[in-house]
Amino acid sequence: MKYDKSNLEARALAKHIRMSPHKARRVVNQIRGRSYEQALMILEFMPYRACYPILQLISSAAANANNNLNISKANLIISEAKVDEGAVLKRFQPRAQGRGYPIHKPTCHITIIVKTKNQ
Repeated sequence: MKYDKSNLEARALAKHIRMSPHKARRVVNQIRGRSYEQALMILEFMPYRACYPILQLISSAAANANNNLNISKANLIISEAKVDEGAVLKRFQPRAQGRGYPIHKPTCHITIIVKTKNQ
């Protein structure tokens, strides 16, 4: 089956990742628009906890492009990367005099879309 490889895209989505969307966006903003190899190198050396799930997600999106669309990983760029808010886990922390203090544990949904480079 022949594809027009100029506008093909592959995506990967991770839902309910247990970290703040604000902290994940800090990492995603660094890799948006970069090539696949360049994004892997950037994520490898950034010191943030959000890097590991995003690295896995980029690898998954590239594998989707390679397996489903027969696009070489060397020709991929991250065309779209977004982080949305997920459900907030609500917990209570015991405090003085029998009070309960609310704790909000945020989650996020991360979406990565890769496309081919325009030659």
